[in-house]
Amino acid sequence: MLVTLEELLTEARAGQYAVPAFNCTEDVMVRTILETAEAHRAPVILMCLDMHLKGNGWVYLAGLIKMAAEHHSIPVVLHLDHAYDPDLIRAAVHNGFSSVMIDGSKLPLDENVQLTRSIVDMAHPRGVSVEGELGHVGGMDLQDVECAESVLTEPDEVSRFVEGTDVDALAVSIGTSHGVYRSLPNLNIQRLRELNAASAVPLVLHGGSGTPDEQIRQAVRNGICKINIFADQRLAMFRGLRKSAEQKRPDPLPQQLFGPIRENLEAVVAEKIKLLGAQNRA
Repeated sequence: MLVTLEELLTEARAGQYAVPAFNCTEDVMVRTILETAEAHRAPVILMCLDMHLKGNGWVYLAGLIKMAAEHHSIPVVLHLDHAYDPDLIRAAVHNGFSSVMIDGSKLPLDENVQLTRSIVDMAHPRGVSVEGELGHVGGMDLQDVECAESVLTEPDEVSRFVEGTDVDALAVSIGTSHGVYRSLPNLNIQRLRELNAASAVPLVLHGGSGTPDEQIRQAVRNGICKINIFADQRLAMFRGLRKSAEQKRPDPLPQQLFGPIRENLEAVVAEKIKLLGAQNRA
């Protein structure tokens, strides 16, 4: 069933667990993630990026997720990830997304507040949750070309941002980065404790892939309620693709081609659900 981010994360914060948020680009990912989450009775967030929605992506990806969510009994959020353009967010709201993220993290604080507030004013009357970002989570872009520096979130800015925007969730920067790590991170858990104490809304951790499990557990114990995962999915699917390529048959059946990809992705999804304490929370 399709629900809002605000509904899901309010329960997660009260229950002291986190909900995994998986980026989706193809139907094999949608089906594998939803069926795995259903098997573990876990709530789940399926996220789409601008580049994957262009053209018919609104129909083939977002449309599929909406339809499939209603088939499942677990809570599912359809979330627009890392949007910078208000027009894109309006399109997502029009196309039935239950949650959107406006990323003004590279802007000065006042401009970030103003931009995020404008999105909240547009989305909330339509029953759509909004995630904002304060501080900046850097790392490699999806093309693996440019690397951006991270800027840690300042605790004394959190209350001002939350009160000025009325966001439903706040993405914070405490030491993670996007993409595949070149060296392991060391999350600033003390900073997270200060951010959680200052925030009236659930906190979100971007760049969750590759972060050591114990650091993830500490983050969840100290206020993180949503963790974004993408690179770990890509690594898993690539392992499956390599296995698929070992087929001896010149015309392998689709299940022989996609089976190993699904199996590797399923294992990662199940692992993240258990790591975040989300199993049996639906």
